[in-house]
Amino acid sequence: MAIYSLLLLAGQSVAVLLGRLYFEKGGNSSWMGALVQPAGFPILLPFYLSQPKSPSTSNLETNLPSNLVLASIYISCGLFQAIVCMLHSLGLKYLPVSTYSLVCASQLGFNALFSFFLNSLKLTPFIINSLVLLTISSILLVFQDDSAESKQVYRRKYALGFICTVGASAGYGLLLSLTQFAFKKVLKKETFKVVLDMTIYPSLASTIAILVGLFASREWKGLGKEMEGFELGEVSYCMTLIWTAISWQLFSIGCVGLIFEVSSVFSNVISTFGLPVVPVLAVFCFGDKMDVIKAIAMVLAIWGFLSYVYQHYLDDCKLKKQNTNAAATEMVITG
Repeated sequence: MAIYSLLLLAGQSVAVLLGRLYFEKGGNSSWMGALVQPAGFPILLPFYLSQPKSPSTSNLETNLPSNLVLASIYISCGLFQAIVCMLHSLGLKYLPVSTYSLVCASQLGFNALFSFFLNSLKLTPFIINSLVLLTISSILLVFQDDSAESKQVYRRKYALGFICTVGASAGYGLLLSLTQFAFKKVLKKETFKVVLDMTIYPSLASTIAILVGLFASREWKGLGKEMEGFELGEVSYCMTLIWTAISWQLFSIGCVGLIFEVSSVFSNVISTFGLPVVPVLAVFCFGDKMDVIKAIAMVLAIWGFLSYVYQHYLDDCKLKKQNTNAAATEMVITG
């Protein structure tokens, strides 16, 4: 869990900052901004190929999903992921990275809501409090005028970026809940290979879908000029895209791993925990302004995160107490 959490936090922070750097220094292709999110999956292939094949028995094989079912899960998740990637790309293109990161905190609320219906998540007072605070923190940013900030984002583009980011957060929350549902109800395996399967195959489907969009939109024709006009140089242009893709894959493996080990909501909680780091770094990297509204939104987002963590702590204490009582009862019976 510690390794997965580290991969998620580091990958997320670096990927968001590099993604904004691409648009800040001359990048303009929304399709390219979406493509780098799933396209780094080949770096996981050596780990995937090195995984030992688990022996199967006839009894287990009857309970395993068919190849058609698995392909349907991977392709549908991949296509949905492609939509979410495009929305994230548009949000990162039109919003300052600090505002983008704070709006993304709402994904925890969406994830908890979808998990309530799909994965029987209990909505306790602390979780409800967390959802309310995260929702308010995002709504506050509607009244934030960032038109004077980096790259002179106009109000119409700001509104478009805000709507796309909220949509991406909702879609990402649903995708995490569906991934957890697939682990519990369909895949029913407890191996690291399953985690890689749910990372690589949907990423492959997502990459193909975005590539189709890139060529259909004819944006690929302008990538050569875009690379030549990149403020940091052609080499930096390529390295920015490559390291963004690698960072997103580190984030993905950490995210899916935490869903596998705990739950989709817990994975999202760790992701939300890292989001306040990005606005602070954006102040130094891109000169984003940290005004009163953003500061209040950040405080509410952190408060909402801590509220959920406290509920998770209470659940752990309750589970340990139940296990202790069960062990004591068993000792009395056997004694």
